[in-house]
Amino acid sequence: MKKTILTAAAVSLFMVSCARSNAVTGPKYTSSEKLSQGKTVFENSCNKCHNLPEPTKHTDAEWIETLSRMAPRAKLTPDQHQMVYDYLISQN
Repeated sequence: MKKTILTAAAVSLFMVSCARSNAVTGPKYTSSEKLSQGKTVFENSCNKCHNLPEPTKHTDAEWIETLSRMAPRAKLTPDQHQMVYDYLISQN
């Protein structure tokens, strides 16, 4: 019985940790100020762990998937996540 409860708790915790809240679904910001902020966040946050990919490396849809994985690792706020996405797609 204990094993079943622990397994259920572990699975629940895993699912919650993998949940994608604050997901970007499309463009929101178009002002030059927000796009500039997105560029700054992209350069400062993403460059900490790896070389920056070219914005043209992915399609708009691929950037949604990539940022959905990477934004939590970079500890981006939902607004920062959106600004980075909008900057990247503005370069495509």
